[in-house]
Amino acid sequence: MKFNATQISYRSTGLFSVLINDYIETKGTAQSFVNYAASKEGYKKAIEQRASFPSNRKVLVEVLQNQYVQLAKEVNDASVLNSNNNNAINKEAFKLVNDNVNLLLKENTFTVTTAHQPNVFTGPLYFFYKILHAIQLAAELKKQFPKNNFVPVYYMGSEDADLQEVGSYNLAGEAYQWNTKQKGAIGRMKVDDELIKLLQNLEGYWSVQPAGKEALDVLIQAYQKGKTISEATLALVHAYFGKYGLVVLQPDDAKLKSLFINVMEKELRTGFSQIAIEATKEKLSSTYHVQSDGRDLNLFYLKDNTRARIEKQGDNYIVIDTDIHFTEEEIVKELHAHPDRFSPNVILRGLYQETILPGVAFIGGGGELAYWMELKNVFTEVKVHYPILQLRNSFMFMNEKQTAHWNSLGFALEDLFKPLLELELEFIKNQTKENLALTNHIVSLNDLYVSIQQDVIKIDTSLGDHAKNLSIQAQKKLALLEKKMIRAEKRKQQTSIDRIQSIKGSLFPKNSVQERVENFSEWVGAYGWDWVEAVLENSTTLNPSFTIITINKD
Repeated sequence: MKFNATQISYRSTGLFSVLINDYIETKGTAQSFVNYAASKEGYKKAIEQRASFPSNRKVLVEVLQNQYVQLAKEVNDASVLNSNNNNAINKEAFKLVNDNVNLLLKENTFTVTTAHQPNVFTGPLYFFYKILHAIQLAAELKKQFPKNNFVPVYYMGSEDADLQEVGSYNLAGEAYQWNTKQKGAIGRMKVDDELIKLLQNLEGYWSVQPAGKEALDVLIQAYQKGKTISEATLALVHAYFGKYGLVVLQPDDAKLKSLFINVMEKELRTGFSQIAIEATKEKLSSTYHVQSDGRDLNLFYLKDNTRARIEKQGDNYIVIDTDIHFTEEEIVKELHAHPDRFSPNVILRGLYQETILPGVAFIGGGGELAYWMELKNVFTEVKVHYPILQLRNSFMFMNEKQTAHWNSLGFALEDLFKPLLELELEFIKNQTKENLALTNHIVSLNDLYVSIQQDVIKIDTSLGDHAKNLSIQAQKKLALLEKKMIRAEKRKQQTSIDRIQSIKGSLFPKNSVQERVENFSEWVGAYGWDWVEAVLENSTTLNPSFTIITINKD
């Protein structure tokens, strides 16, 4: 099986904002919102400066070790029940991860981090793409800077509460939603009967796929009833990516949050983060679109099945939509006693991430990087290192049939990003020998009516406007005739037009890009782990791209 990659610039796809295109191309004012360029020189500078921002590596390693000890116990217990479980692979993956965790104790070790919510069954394809980019970038940085170590980290956004998004996935054109009655942070929810039903639907799909059984076993083992979603996601991601040394961090932890207490207390007492981003937002909005507005207090309160905003009203702190309220001293006391009951929102999440991790780079999508570019002053305010922002790679996969049909239509792969109507018109014009544009006739007609207008005004100036209106009407009728000619030619080429529509519809499902809609099941099920290796091999590191991969089974 061959995977052939074609890399396309982000700007030429038309899918990314001006801010992101300017940032990766180092144009405009985009670079003024970050500390480093995403280049070898930028990484050299970031590595040197990161040493001035110490982090509590001991606590981080302790939390990670405890997390993986529990996972190892679960995997070993499962292997007793599952004779198909490959213990040799599991042991090697745990060793690689454990080695990377221990490396984090060293001052010359840094993390390359990507973050994502714990979507059920991994959610959209770019869940995989972000993680594989982190793995590949960490390996590349080790080659570029051999005196340092770089650990790829998946930071689990387990405190997200958007069940509509995190609890859904798409498979073979159908959308599936986890209909649970549980509330609060997604990571704290548990695998229940409703989620098991979704897994059974997925099981029916996997069972008929050429390479479905192995991946299905991983899903079944990970999503055991009673496990939290965080535990299930850790098991799933480790099973798929542990062999690459990927470290998964579940940050909803009291010990880790204790490292962030001072920042959260400052936020509660002063609301510093919103104040810090105001100047940046004003500067950004003069040229670019502002991604995230933030709030006066950018913290949530977490307890049991509650995850709700904290809002200051007068001298009191109110947990929205609950009966919970505090005075300032009471909420600070609560914070110090139970730091795990406080959760940063989008404005403070990155700050928390880089407080607990010795990070040098953060990998995210266009939307993520756009809101991170508002945050530099927030990091400066509390003296936390602001990492390099690395745009993740994007991919689009085409099977053999789609590729053959697209080539037969005479289009290049880059043309996939053109609007459908533009493609249809381009194809029709390329196929017909007749001139479907009446442009020359319209110009001639306009000249004729100008001449007529000049003649009639010699007789009566009031007739000039009438002649002009006749010209406008005639031009409209010719434009309408041109559209009818194109429609007539389309009817002659209907088979090919249908093919264009079919390919565009399949590669841009629900009018979105493939990676934001489809689930990995469709690709790993059909092509096995070779598909994942193709993503890894074509994950450009310092120079991200939109990559189209065509698949040839020969």
